[in-house]
Amino acid sequence: MGERTETASRMSARDTLLAVAVAAVWGISFVPIKWGVTEIPPLMFSAFRFFFAAVPAVLFIAPPRAPVRLVIAYGLAIGVAQFGLLFIAINLGMPVGLSSLVMQLHAFFTIFLAWLLMGETPTRPQLTGAGIALAGVGLIGSQRLGGAALVPFALTIISAFFWGVGNVIGKKAGQGGERLDMLAFMVWSSLAAPLPLVALSLLIEGSAGYEALLHPRWFGLACAVFLAYAATLFGFAVWGRLLARYPAALAAPFALLVPVFGMSSAALIFGEAVSPVEWMGAALILVGLGWNMMGEKASH
Repeated sequence: MGERTETASRMSARDTLLAVAVAAVWGISFVPIKWGVTEIPPLMFSAFRFFFAAVPAVLFIAPPRAPVRLVIAYGLAIGVAQFGLLFIAINLGMPVGLSSLVMQLHAFFTIFLAWLLMGETPTRPQLTGAGIALAGVGLIGSQRLGGAALVPFALTIISAFFWGVGNVIGKKAGQGGERLDMLAFMVWSSLAAPLPLVALSLLIEGSAGYEALLHPRWFGLACAVFLAYAATLFGFAVWGRLLARYPAALAAPFALLVPVFGMSSAALIFGEAVSPVEWMGAALILVGLGWNMMGEKASH
């Protein structure tokens, strides 16, 4: 049987810890993203990231038991669209802390797309928790929007939408006849991203992309390897498993913890200030997550 979607109102303790661990890795990952795009043009940097996520793992991990079209679609949505656009936005000056915040709009894109395309109706407590967390996102955003130009900000929002698209594709792939190996799914879907990204880099980034392909800088490659193994293979494999097992309205809001880790890392490494209002927003995010997990039980 496939990995079924749970109907319980909260996750197990183990899965809760895994969800928080993924959020921590993804939040901290915005630091090597910033470093990486200063060393290697963003589209080529994304190509390296997903190449290392796929190779050499595809030589040792069997293909996932999922339709090939979904494997490819996931790789294109996450590897090419989501991260290609995000890396461009950060390269254009999108602040690291703000990027980690705006990307969390994907939680609400995921809930909406899961309702629209898969018929998953969120419960009232889950909607309430998401609303509280969204208020926290808005509170932080009210302090940060003045520091972002329109184009990179818009690119980051579009990137968040494609993360939501990828989440729904992953959920769909996890509803097959047999249990889906999310690590295998992530490895093989990563194989779909490098060639389109290299082609786009050579087309858009021109000689800079060509030079990076032939003579990449070692520090940029080190950042790509970290992102490949920590953020991509660990993060997305675990995240996809959680989304396949639980309703989107329950699992997706955990990613709202990412800006808490992302903004803290940005403040520590790059000196991006975090105001008291922004920390209040982070606290609201935590309250929203707690209500999302416990609200339905408390209402009985």
